[in-house]
Amino acid sequence: MADLSADGRARLLDITRVRLFYSASVTPFAGMAFIVWFYLQGQDISWLLVELAAYLLGVWRLFVLRQRYLADRASLDSETVLEKWLPIVKRIAVLHGFGLALVVFLTAGKVTFEFAAVLHITYAGTIAANATHQTPVWGVFLRFFLCCWGPVVLMMPWTVPEHWHFVLLMGVLFGVAMYRHGITSHRFFVQQMKLEEDSAALAKRFRAAKEEAEQALQDKNRFLTTASHDLRQPVHAMGFLIQAIAHRNRDETLNGPLRDLQQSVRSVDLMFNSLLDLSKMEAGAVIAQRTPVLLDAIIKDVATMFREEANSRGLDLRIRIARREAVVLGDASLIRRCLINLTHNALRYTPHGGVLLSVRRRRGSWLLEVWDTGIGVALEEQKNIYTPFYRNAYSWGIDSAGHGLGLAMVARSAKIMEAGYGLDSVEGRGSRFWLSLPAMKHLKTGHTGSNNATTMSLTRLVPLSGSCLVIDDDPLVAKAWQSLMEAWGVEVHCAASGAEAFEVLRGGFQPQAILCDQRLRSGESGFEVFQALLEACPESGGAMVSGEFHSPVLEQAERDGYLVLRKPLQPPQLHAVLSQWLEPTEAAAESDRSGSAG
Repeated sequence: MADLSADGRARLLDITRVRLFYSASVTPFAGMAFIVWFYLQGQDISWLLVELAAYLLGVWRLFVLRQRYLADRASLDSETVLEKWLPIVKRIAVLHGFGLALVVFLTAGKVTFEFAAVLHITYAGTIAANATHQTPVWGVFLRFFLCCWGPVVLMMPWTVPEHWHFVLLMGVLFGVAMYRHGITSHRFFVQQMKLEEDSAALAKRFRAAKEEAEQALQDKNRFLTTASHDLRQPVHAMGFLIQAIAHRNRDETLNGPLRDLQQSVRSVDLMFNSLLDLSKMEAGAVIAQRTPVLLDAIIKDVATMFREEANSRGLDLRIRIARREAVVLGDASLIRRCLINLTHNALRYTPHGGVLLSVRRRRGSWLLEVWDTGIGVALEEQKNIYTPFYRNAYSWGIDSAGHGLGLAMVARSAKIMEAGYGLDSVEGRGSRFWLSLPAMKHLKTGHTGSNNATTMSLTRLVPLSGSCLVIDDDPLVAKAWQSLMEAWGVEVHCAASGAEAFEVLRGGFQPQAILCDQRLRSGESGFEVFQALLEACPESGGAMVSGEFHSPVLEQAERDGYLVLRKPLQPPQLHAVLSQWLEPTEAAAESDRSGSAG
């Protein structure tokens, strides 16, 4: 920040102060749920109530400080504001960080693993959000980060004594990742401020900036192509662990937090998929299929996917389909992803009212539309709305406002399919985003490209009976595999390499299903290990499970008839695959027969 003017540094302080004050203000209200949960476990909540009272007093104090800060910004020069308020904001960051860590200290060793897990995940989410929005002034975020996450990690042997070995490792790795992400975000804010301050010389530097952006895009695409497997691993493991906890859970008070956690993981999955899809499109790795697609099925599936989220926010999510079948010529997966992103975007920017998904015939095309009653898009911003990483001024005040990837992915998909797309919006009244796809005159039954989604649910899946061998070299992911499989009643053995897998077989284990990752740390090919295991166990079924989206080996495996599943794999999808090779337990089968008889 040293090369920025005082005005630029003061504007960065404005952004940091807003985020810090907001985070500290909502903390006591979010903490009330944990206090109630702690009380229901029969624990003494006296000290937690004292801390809650202190936080509420702090919220009132923050309101006063906000008024003084705004008054000073209006009357004092930027240098004076920085000299006066930067130390104050840093002290607030320290107090907020230690205040959050104190909750972990007060509950350590007194709660269940589920309580500790949800508390730690909540803190991780808070750190992640602040690592993006609180970093314009690096010193503020660094103090908050060290004072909050540092003590939380150090106390993990006491907070999760039975699992602290791998939880501590996850905490350290997460801390390193958030530290690096915070540095990246800080540099981004500083760079944006520098670009604004240097706007007079922007025309001269345009060509060099364009070349740098293109190189950065190529580097990013190359990185995502090679590292997508490792990036998908945590999301894959989190989905399995949530389902395993939900399957074992008998406490109804946990259903709400688990659903919220599952919704958060789904949001991460949507954002990550959009990023990867956009990178594949930019790299020219996506070739659109031109097959008949039934829009009615897709629009119903997407509405089902987002129904619970809309209801939880008091929004009305409706669909309107045509009287006759809306069949277009296009790529079902791309159309589906476009509609998911448009719906997600509409719900995000609609504080009240509702969202409508509709299909209408227009001349020789079908219009796929998403209407909302949200904040709308200002006229001067509409030309940039489909640009990658673009976010309008309103979005910076929303924690869940994404990273400006969804609409960019829609635009790229439409161009690949040679479809029309656009936006009509009135600021303050709402927006209409649309795709125009060529209509098909006739449709042969059974030839639509629409594929139904598996909606995420906490419903316990039918227990299975059988054995499964999993080859995955990531110990945390292997732990998630084992936890979920055991919750379903499956006897499971995990191995990190081909040698370990064959050692398991020599020990007498006979798997009915074999699931193998492609990228193994030992350097061996997962597909070659998988083929050798199937040859050794001819009666077993199996599939490759990988996070790599552009692997020639896996593409060839699919062409050869092998089943390839992509991470992050949803538990219902995994359950459906395993059901081909494993039998439901006798109790589950009897329940199914009773239900059929009734």
